[in-house]
Amino acid sequence: MKSFLSFIFVVFILSASGQNQAVKIALAKYNGGGDWYSDPTALPNLIEFCNQNLNTNINPEPSTVEIGSPEIFNYPYVEMTGHGNVIFSESEAINLRIYLEGGGFLHCDDNYGIDEYFRREMKKVFPDKEFIELPPSHSIFHQKYNFNEGLPKIHEHDNKRPQAFGLFIEDRMVCLYTYESDLGDGWEDEAVHNDPYETREKALKMGANIISYVFGQ
Repeated sequence: MKSFLSFIFVVFILSASGQNQAVKIALAKYNGGGDWYSDPTALPNLIEFCNQNLNTNINPEPSTVEIGSPEIFNYPYVEMTGHGNVIFSESEAINLRIYLEGGGFLHCDDNYGIDEYFRREMKKVFPDKEFIELPPSHSIFHQKYNFNEGLPKIHEHDNKRPQAFGLFIEDRMVCLYTYESDLGDGWEDEAVHNDPYETREKALKMGANIISYVFGQ
């Protein structure tokens, strides 16, 4: 198993370091009835912003990948969102755990309503681990763009403060969960939510920090 995980990590490194080959990232498709497909313009807009402002080479068309599919190992970064229920089967939980242990990264952005379900299902993936809230001093908030107060607030849900939580394997963050912020809505096309430019820019800059942090780990 250890050599297999090392192989996955080497594949990610080779993919990310290719000078002419764009890295592909993906949107997670999951079971349970939740709308995994919400915010359809979010990830393409974030990719465009990162390619323009971070000089990344990410394929402009994100893929869709199922949690239990072996295809997930083709993507060093997987985005997840939604409003409702999430269910990981036992095999899906095992697949996701191997992916994360092997060098992959999952960012789940609560689009309002996914919280209890996502936390429950991640316990299947890592029964012995807990989400740790990231303080404003964490480096993910201080990549190219500085967020001295931590995770920005993009949309109001229950008038709670925005929080960012990480799951770690030793010193490496393998999963980021952003709650009460709704970054994905801020990444969407302007016409979708009619957010002002300053709000969308703030969301995109935080998203760029996440991408920068993930590929810099």
